[in-house]
Amino acid sequence: MAYQQKTKETDRSVVEFIGSVENPKKREDAYTLVDIFTEATGYEARMWGASIIGFGSYHYKYESGHEGDAPLVGFSPRKAKISLYFAPGDPNREDLLKDFGKHTTGKGCIYINKMADIDITVLKKLISQSVQFLQETYPGA
Repeated sequence: MAYQQKTKETDRSVVEFIGSVENPKKREDAYTLVDIFTEATGYEARMWGASIIGFGSYHYKYESGHEGDAPLVGFSPRKAKISLYFAPGDPNREDLLKDFGKHTTGKGCIYINKMADIDITVLKKLISQSVQFLQETYPGA
């Protein structure tokens, strides 16, 4: 049975999605993040799946044969925390995270409570570094 990628780019409105975020502070932070990610990447915000706001895209193919498309970077203003999506496997990420501010990490995500907890300059570096890493790893991205 072929693997079906769950998170695909959609035509859903980013503005409508952010407008549906219940918490007013998270909604405000989401608009701020759209501006920062757009400025740092040069890509416009697009919805990926039901709740991820992504910027740019790349096509990946693993040795296992699994392949698909994903945003170069993105975020999701989830109920508990804001999830920031950067390149998995980027060896330079840890150095930047030392000065990032209050956060936790997952496999490919960095979680923050609010924008006030983080250093915006470091965020911009994380975004740029992630885009560069993916474009070098997956030429044509």
